[in-house]
Amino acid sequence: MNYPKRQNFQPTEKPLVIVGSKNPVKIYSTEDAFTLAFNQGFHINGVNTYSQVSDQPMGDAETLLGAKNRALGASKIFPEGDYWVGIEGGLDTDEQGMFAFAWIYILDKAGKVGQAKTGTFYVPNAIAELVKSGMELGHADDQFFQEENSKQGGGSVGILTKGKLDRRTYYSQAVLLALIPFLNKNIF
Repeated sequence: MNYPKRQNFQPTEKPLVIVGSKNPVKIYSTEDAFTLAFNQGFHINGVNTYSQVSDQPMGDAETLLGAKNRALGASKIFPEGDYWVGIEGGLDTDEQGMFAFAWIYILDKAGKVGQAKTGTFYVPNAIAELVKSGMELGHADDQFFQEENSKQGGGSVGILTKGKLDRRTYYSQAVLLALIPFLNKNIF
């Protein structure tokens, strides 16, 4: 069968950003931050990658490694990208209790790296106990708050702030901070 040729087809000039996850929250937060940072449009794609860390990372080192592994995995799956982004949520504890955060790791095709961490917030003791019993934070939230798949929605931060700060906005701020080296190439 012969198909008509497209007339006046122009290849896109938009840079391609590959997120190491198919989670819509991570994809949209990346799109928000890149668009704001560079004041232009991007093609944003998500691919399934593995963090190669625990299902529920604990501490900065493991969580950052998960984000890095997701970005590097995305670059191997989709090497045509201009940027690759890994976002990994983690937990840690201190004398006040268990707290949540995420690390962002961004790599560009020239090998430049940017990384940043979100703000932290404490989770209720009942959630912490579920996590300590072996549950991932998202599943613990779903069980405790009687939600379904909250990590692809507002997440813990959305639930605990009663929707005032959702996971998309929470992540997009950190993605923007991880873009600082790309926005200031002359000093990084």
